[in-house]
Amino acid sequence: MPSISQKGLKMPESPIRKLVPFAEIASKKGKSIYHLNIGQPDIKTPEVALKAVANSNLTTIEYSRSEGSEEYRTKIANYYSKHDIHVKHDDIIVTTGGSEALLFAFGSIMDTDDEVIIPEPFYANYNGFSTASGVTIVPVISKIENNFALPAIEEFEKLITPKTKAILICNPGNPTGYLYSKEEIEKLAAIVKKHDLFLVADEVYREFAYDGIKHHSILADFGLEQHSIVIDSVSKRYSMCGARIGCLVSKNKEVISTALKFAQARLSPPTLAQIASEAALDTPQSYFDEVKEEYVKRRNTLIEELQKIDGVKVAKPKGAFYCIVELPVKNSDHFAKWLLESFEVDGKTIMVAPAAGFYSTPNVGLNQIRIAYVLKEESLIDAISILKAALKVYKD
Repeated sequence: MPSISQKGLKMPESPIRKLVPFAEIASKKGKSIYHLNIGQPDIKTPEVALKAVANSNLTTIEYSRSEGSEEYRTKIANYYSKHDIHVKHDDIIVTTGGSEALLFAFGSIMDTDDEVIIPEPFYANYNGFSTASGVTIVPVISKIENNFALPAIEEFEKLITPKTKAILICNPGNPTGYLYSKEEIEKLAAIVKKHDLFLVADEVYREFAYDGIKHHSILADFGLEQHSIVIDSVSKRYSMCGARIGCLVSKNKEVISTALKFAQARLSPPTLAQIASEAALDTPQSYFDEVKEEYVKRRNTLIEELQKIDGVKVAKPKGAFYCIVELPVKNSDHFAKWLLESFEVDGKTIMVAPAAGFYSTPNVGLNQIRIAYVLKEESLIDAISILKAALKVYKD
């Protein structure tokens, strides 16, 4: 029998999606499931985006340019200017989601066995992207006891080797909700300039910064024109996860020209989704104000309910819509399966994402889960009451 590649064998399963078969079986048995495992907002997509597709007068759905339509990229550049980020349309490549933008970035700046420094816990697919690219993740560990605040930025510098090509951050962070201060970005900027590295920032949750704290993009005035690469997406900003439209942004012309080769190899981003995404840029600020207010309420409700459970630790997010929760269990993977297979309250259970998959360090995060607070407040309250009841009877 032909053999599978070593890269394929090493490719990690998604901690967010690997329990789907268990959830499907539970649903078929009649259980109702609160999905706390995935960042799929229940917020409505802006009507302007939906109407743009419905009212399209296309007679043929053609390829777009590999870098995305010029009209759309120009409007993206105008969007950034409103956030004090000054780029041109030719600094942007439209991608099939932020995930493809990250793969293009990895492929453009790193070779096999190169290293990328990433604060952990981090978005689980960074593990997959690094495996697919033959790149080694070097983690900077943050801890729930410190609300996942970064260790001293100087700790990053200790990890730099001749193989280091980049530092990757997610800001605001998935899965922790951590939001970087201006001072932290300045220190990271100084390090990447000193060691001639790239600073890659996954900024897809830019709009979701709470408690009056401002988001600081690495594309702002940090002197990183040749060092910075931003990953962005419409998925969470406009509740358009299924559109699969993102972008890679950099003022470094070599990065853009190299990433364009990868973009040409996959032909083009989806045409109809670009139409929807371009129209979404006309979404009024009031939409974001309302969504942000809703997420703050959900966050506060979730944290309040979790803090009522004995033996549970939770870090309070400053942005995005996730939090890491430490449970009084030995193995959250086993616990998550048990919730779907063997536990219910009035015919209901919950689905969570085991957090070990958000680390690259072995045997870390085994007793943690990630919760996405993308459900209405009453659903979150009920879901956490189920979690509380489950912990009372669960045996490792």
